[in-house]
Amino acid sequence: MPLLAFDTSTDTLSIAVTDGAQVWQHSGAGGAQASATLIPAILALLAQAGLRLDQLQAIAFGSGPGSFTGLRTACSVAQGLAFGADIPVLPIDTLMAVAEEARQQHGLQQVQAVLDARMDEIYSGFYAFAQGAWTQRDDFALLRPEDLLQEDGWALAGNAFAVYAERIPASHGVRVAALPTAAAMLRLAPVLLAAGQAVPADQALPRYIRDKVAKTTDERMAEKAALAALSAPLAPSVP
Repeated sequence: MPLLAFDTSTDTLSIAVTDGAQVWQHSGAGGAQASATLIPAILALLAQAGLRLDQLQAIAFGSGPGSFTGLRTACSVAQGLAFGADIPVLPIDTLMAVAEEARQQHGLQQVQAVLDARMDEIYSGFYAFAQGAWTQRDDFALLRPEDLLQEDGWALAGNAFAVYAERIPASHGVRVAALPTAAAMLRLAPVLLAAGQAVPADQALPRYIRDKVAKTTDERMAEKAALAALSAPLAPSVP
């Protein structure tokens, strides 16, 4: 099936397009640059594949966890393109994409995916592959590097142990470098689409694990009001 997938959750921008038989890929600098380069790179890759947006079955994007700005960029671009083409959006777990990349590259089927969450923390999730599909063992976790313990029988895959090499406890288990690539998302997409996980463009949302990185205006106003109330002089008591 014709599909477009992209991820901007890390410092690497990853885009992939398939017509159902062949895959075209593009990678580049992520981070702050992704917001300016993502759409032109998508359109160029679609042109290479000879596909229009309205010919796609869905648009998949890395929904998180990951960079706060990167997740918002990917979600908003997926929504905008899908609205115009009248096609659904498929949010894909970035840690599952890491696990799939580790399976494709190294044959691993029990993976603890770990990505650098910055601020001295790590995103972690456990995934097992069986009968052509991944299942997640527990919900995502946000850990300090010192608290990351590799369980027996589970391979570590991601970029966290490279970033925090001196702080993660040593282990004799398998550790491989992997990122949430768009090509991995294309491989995940058919099973997720068949499971009904695609949504209309206006319902697509990123998944923030650390959801207090940026406070809303209402939250800041509420905090300001609370501080003002605490600092206000007490009214005299009435006998």
